Formats: sequence, structure tokens, C-alpha cells
Amino acid sequence: MAFARVYPAYVNKAERKGRTKAEVDEIIRWLLGYSQADLESAIADGTDMRTFFERAPRPNPARSLITGTICGDRVQDIEEPLKREVRYLDKLIDELAKGRPMEKILRAG
Repeated sequence: MAFARVYPAYVNKAERKGRTKAEVDEIIRWLLGYSQADLESAIADGTDMRTFFERAPRPNPARSLITGTICGDRVQDIEEPLKREVRYLDKLIDELAKGRPMEKILRAG
């Protein structure tokens, strides 16, 4: 599946709760190290999910601080690397939609 097919769902979830596309992009850039231009290029090119996560330029080492449950999975306990990375992003978008402050989402404070 292409990341471009999932990305609008992330944006829609955030916007329905009064958050913005810019905040979704900031989360993705923080988590995976993409520049805004590279993120937009990956979306436009139809990059598949596996490639999108495997080619992440600089996965943030603080992503290991992401804990909790998303879709019935405890993110910190997921052993399959791709699924864990996807669930990290899912969890952050969920936190955004629930109104959590960006500094807490980005594990800065």
C-alpha cells in the first residue's frame, strides 16, 4: 500500500479534531527525519509503506519513548520492525487528535 493512501487519513483525523496538516507533517518529520520536500516527494511518488519507513533518513532515537496501546497493540512490545514503526506514527497521530500538546507528542517536555 502506498503511504499516499494512508497520509490523507492521518490529516483528516487531525483536522476533524481541530489540528492541522502542518502538525501531522511535523510529527512525520520528527519521527523519521524526512525534510518537508522529501516527505512531499514520497507522497507524490506513491512510495509504498515499507519503502517509506525503511528509507527514513534519520529515525528519531527518542521514538523508543513512545509507549501505550494503539489498535490493540502495545507499541513498545511489537517485535516486527515495520509494524512497530507504523504503530509509532499511528500513536503520535492519535495523541495529536486527542489534543495533546506538540511538545509532549514530540517527547520534548
